Amino acid sequence: MTFSSTTALTTAFRTGELSPAEYLRTLAERTDRLEPQLRAYACRTGEIATEQARAATEAYRRGETGELLGVPLSVKDCFHLAGAPTGLGSLLHKDARALTDSGVVRRLREAGAVITGKTNMAEFGQSATSENLLGPEAANPWDTERTPGGSSGGSAVSVAAGLATASIGSDGGGSVRIPSAFCGLVGVKPSQGLCVDEDGFRAMTPFSGPGPITASVADARLLLGVLASRVYPRSATGRKRIAVFPAPQGRPVHEGVAKAVHGAVTLLEQQGHEFLESPLPIEGWAEIFGPLVLAEEHRERGHLLGTFDDRLTRYELATLRGAARLEPAAVAEAERALRAYRSRFAELFGEVDLLVTPSVAVPAFPHGQRPRSIGGVEVDPLWGAYPFSVPFNVAGAAAVSLPCGLAEGLPVGVQLVAAPGNETVLLDVAEELEEAIAFDRSALRALWP
Repeated sequence: MTFSSTTALTTAFRTGELSPAEYLRTLAERTDRLEPQLRAYACRTGEIATEQARAATEAYRRGETGELLGVPLSVKDCFHLAGAPTGLGSLLHKDARALTDSGVVRRLREAGAVITGKTNMAEFGQSATSENLLGPEAANPWDTERTPGGSSGGSAVSVAAGLATASIGSDGGGSVRIPSAFCGLVGVKPSQGLCVDEDGFRAMTPFSGPGPITASVADARLLLGVLASRVYPRSATGRKRIAVFPAPQGRPVHEGVAKAVHGAVTLLEQQGHEFLESPLPIEGWAEIFGPLVLAEEHRERGHLLGTFDDRLTRYELATLRGAARLEPAAVAEAERALRAYRSRFAELFGEVDLLVTPSVAVPAFPHGQRPRSIGGVEVDPLWGAYPFSVPFNVAGAAAVSLPCGLAEGLPVGVQLVAAPGNETVLLDVAEELEEAIAFDRSALRALWP
C-alpha cells in the first residue's frame, strides 16, 4: 500500500486488512533501501515509531479509530520530539536531544500518528533550498541531481518518494510551498497564527507557521485540522471571485511553468468561477520581511557570530552578519509597514475570494545552481526562482501550492491564496481544481518502486 492516502490506510487498519505495526515494518524496509539515494531524513526515529505503531495496532484491536491513528508521518527537524535530536539543519545542534514534545508533535501524538523521523532542512530554516553542513542536500525524487527546495525539503522528499504518508513542515517565506511545488505535492501555508508550535523553535515568527505537505488536498485537510485543532469538512465551492496574476510584479517565469499554470486557470474558468481584474498590492514586502527576520535572527542566534563562524552555513553566516548591521529604525519602520501592508490585503480580499499565481518561477534546478536568469532576464540569485511565496507570508494569508503539470519532466505548482482565516474556501477550490487537473505521478512512482 505504498503511496496510500491517509484515509485508505486508516480504512485498511480498521478492517484488519493491515496493521500499523506491519505497515511500519514494510515502510522501514523501503526507507532502508531508498534513503541513501534520497537523504530525506536528518534522523530516523525507529524505536519511537515502533512503539507508536504497536500502540495504534492495539487501539484498533480495541475498536478505536482516529483520522491519523497508525499513519506514518515525518516531521521537519525543527519540531521537538521527546527523545530525538532537534538538529535544525545545523552542526551546532545535531546532537541536541529534545526532552519534551513541542506543540506540533504533541498534537500529532494525540491524533495517533506514527512519527518515522525528522527530515532534512536548511540551517535554522534560512534558505529556500535544503543545503546544510550535515551532509549532501536531500535529493528531489523526480531527478536526484536537483534540489527539492526548502527549507522543508526533506519533508517533501519523504512524501514524494513514499517514505512517509505525509509530513509537517514550516513555512516562513515559502518553506512548505516551494518544496511541494518542486516535488509535485500539495503544500499548505495556514493563515498566520492559525497553527502554532508551543515551546518550539523560533525563526521568522511574524510570518511562519507549521503546515502539511501531502500527496492530496484531502490529506492536507486532515493534517491541517489536527494542527489547528478544528475540522475542515469539504463543501460545495460555488462561484468564487478570482484574480489571476501570471507574473506578479512583472517577474520572469519559465515558459513551461507559465504554460502549466495557465492550464490550471483554464480549468478554473471552466468550473464557472468569476474572474476579476484587480491590482496586487505586494510592493514593499522585502522591506518588511528582511528587517523583521534579521531582527529575530539577531535576538535568537546573534551570539553565534564570531564564535562559531566555521560551523555555520554561508547563508546563515551572511544572515547573522546582516542582522548585526541592522538599524533599530529599519525594524520600527518594517513593523509600521507590516500593519499597512496587511490592511491593503484586507481591502483586496473584500473584493475577491482567491488569488492565483505560480508557486515558483522555475522547475527544480540542479543542486547549488540557483538560476541567475529566467527566459533571458537576469534575476536576483536569492529570490529570483521563488518570488511568489513571501508576499503572502507578509500578508498573513492562507495559501496552497497544488501540482498542475510538468515542465521539462519536472513538477509545476500553482498557488492559490485566500484571506486570513478562509482556509475552508481555499481547500474546497483547491480540491475541486486538483480533481480537474488529475496530476499524474506514475513516472515518479516507477522510479521508486
